[in-house]
Amino acid sequence: MSDPQKAFVKFLLLWSGQLISAVGSGLTAFGLGVYLYQQTGQASAMALVTLLAFMPSLLLSPVAGVLADRYDRRLLMMLGDSLSATGLIYILICLLNGGAELWQICLGVTVSSVFSSLLDPAYKATVTDLLTEEQYTRASGFVQVAGSAKYLISPALAGYLLLVSDVKLLLVIDICTFIVTVASTLVVRRGLPSKPSEETGSFTRELKEGWRAVSASRGVLMLVIMTSVMTFCLGFIETLSMPMILAFTDSAVLGTLETVIALGMLASSIIIGILPLKRNFVRILALSLFCGGLCMAVFGLRESVVLLGVSGFFFFATLPFANTSLDYLLRTNISNAVQGRAWSLIGLVSQLGFIAAYMLSGVLADHVFTPLLTDGGLLAGSVGRITGTGSGRGIGLLIILAGLLLSAAAIILYNLKSIKRLEPGGDLCSTG
Repeated sequence: MSDPQKAFVKFLLLWSGQLISAVGSGLTAFGLGVYLYQQTGQASAMALVTLLAFMPSLLLSPVAGVLADRYDRRLLMMLGDSLSATGLIYILICLLNGGAELWQICLGVTVSSVFSSLLDPAYKATVTDLLTEEQYTRASGFVQVAGSAKYLISPALAGYLLLVSDVKLLLVIDICTFIVTVASTLVVRRGLPSKPSEETGSFTRELKEGWRAVSASRGVLMLVIMTSVMTFCLGFIETLSMPMILAFTDSAVLGTLETVIALGMLASSIIIGILPLKRNFVRILALSLFCGGLCMAVFGLRESVVLLGVSGFFFFATLPFANTSLDYLLRTNISNAVQGRAWSLIGLVSQLGFIAAYMLSGVLADHVFTPLLTDGGLLAGSVGRITGTGSGRGIGLLIILAGLLLSAAAIILYNLKSIKRLEPGGDLCSTG
């Protein structure tokens, strides 16, 4: 775009559609989480659905990245948004017919995830198409606001709606948000002609080119690998926080608490949007992750709404700083010509940690840690004196351990010289 200000306005239009979509997705995630816990009472059932909602989209992201570099990125976004609604419609039909079983919910979220895989690489590459390098961190702050909407707006809204209706209403609202998202993307597409594909090579070759873009710099590769360790830690609190809280309170309190906690992400995102980060990205990344890990540990410590609210607020406040720093370091060290496939591969490798966490968290919580901290459990008389005992305390201990691991990973990241060289003006040619 020749005019940076007009380009940023178009970015804001595109962003607004993603904001509304995030609110709808948050309603569905909250509603299905509460529904599953009420039906099964098991963290493993919730973790399974989370895994199936996440894994297909992640595993298909390399193919989606190639498509984002070959074809109209805005068209791919519209297709991904609209077709992913079919999985939600299937779950809604099952609920209208008397109730959805676990396998039906799993099938629906899997179908939705498969189609939504088209969205993320195309969206990130479109941001690069629209904006100048100086606008990246400012835009990242807005993106974090949209991401926080599913935690800030959706839980409180969903908690209220569940008092007067049930999960079916939440699904209907989410399905309707796709219309707004597709419309905003269509408007941006009309004003941003897509570049014709310069290559018609095989998918394998283009995937290899994307991998070369990621692995060309040792710093970029190490940063992506370290990010996978971080997502492994974060996956535990993402999956287990809801069953831990529902173990001692109800969905209304859960919704209010999640909204209060998400204010931390909103506050940090607004600060970054107004006062963009300009230097010391590696230091900010490491410090925010270290503090986030400590907040995670405190989050799992006790069954106290106040303690959960305060520690959760500060945990969420660290995430936009980490995400913005990570986004800048990667975006400015990868050629725009291959950003679609590069981002998809970055997402695949860095978020394998989430898959591992989703696969392990529910099983560990239900079959290992929960029995240890129930009344009469092996750790009830030792660790239980600190964390307390009960059905949700094993989950709390698991979150504590994941938080401490995250802080340790942040220390390792900060001491890797290859990652420090990704800073603006760093020596990218060195491999030490």
